[in-house]
Amino acid sequence: MKPIYKRILLKLSGESLAAGQGHGIDPERVHDYATQIKEIVDMGVQVAIVIGGGNIFRGLAGAARGVDRVKGDQMGMLATVINSLALSSGLDAVGQPSQVFTAIPMVPIGEQYSKWRAIEAMNQGKVAIMSCGTGNPFFTTDTGSALRGIEVEADVMLKGTRVDGIYTADPEKDSTATRFDRITYDEIYRRNLKVMDMTATIMCKENGLPIHVFNMDVVGNLRKVMSGEPIGTVVTVE
Repeated sequence: MKPIYKRILLKLSGESLAAGQGHGIDPERVHDYATQIKEIVDMGVQVAIVIGGGNIFRGLAGAARGVDRVKGDQMGMLATVINSLALSSGLDAVGQPSQVFTAIPMVPIGEQYSKWRAIEAMNQGKVAIMSCGTGNPFFTTDTGSALRGIEVEADVMLKGTRVDGIYTADPEKDSTATRFDRITYDEIYRRNLKVMDMTATIMCKENGLPIHVFNMDVVGNLRKVMSGEPIGTVVTVE
């Protein structure tokens, strides 16, 4: 089946790699993700990935404990590099080539990011894993994902979470919450829904980049999204 998206930016949280352990990296989760990603590359999808670092270190949490905010965010950037290397290794194990890019110079760990080199890697059939967020403090990896998705001209940002879409309220706290199949950015603002941080959301809206939120932890869901099955919630400009 022909995929509905040709080039995607997949945003993964660092916590998702911990697979419920709260911290660290779970090898089985990495393998599950790598297998699903290879499956859609084999369908003809070009894949760029941004991973958070919250399973290792979160800058805001460090600042709350007295760590300098800039240094704390830099520590968080390094955490995303560790996660990116872990996923790259997992992709290698399933036979899927990948290239790790870093927003700050970090040779030989990764190649310094540029839009054109990332697109070139995807054109060669590699997964482009882009670490360090934007490379600047005070910006989240959500904002990094929005920026990279816009730069590499992705058709959509896929936000892989542990929840199967966007709800009227937190479904883990409110049993009456209902899921949206589609929603606009403006409605997200009106309802004050916490999909991503405001900077990332505004960037996606102003540049016409849709977001598709779905549960990445269910094996097979990524392929279903690519096949056009009604998985998760799509956020559009109108």
